[in-house]
Amino acid sequence: MPKKTPLRMCVACRQMREKKELTRVVRSPEGEARIDGSGRANGRGAYLCRETACLEKAKKSRALERALEVGLSAELWDALKETVVDAGGR
Repeated sequence: MPKKTPLRMCVACRQMREKKELTRVVRSPEGEARIDGSGRANGRGAYLCRETACLEKAKKSRALERALEVGLSAELWDALKETVVDAGGR
């Protein structure tokens, strides 16, 4: 029997995708937000597609900030943009 692949929802476009196709942003117990490369860091997490349109929509609607219940710094938005570009986001 094949192993089930975990699905997660993008906070911007609200589409279910495989966990490995998304970028996880986590709010640590100390209250700081950062990109979680491992997908296993402790804290409240939110997922975002690796597409420019989803990144812009999340920034405009503040969906990522509402999901994490914390404000995001300009440096984090820049790092997310680099992640999207590195992944070949459209």
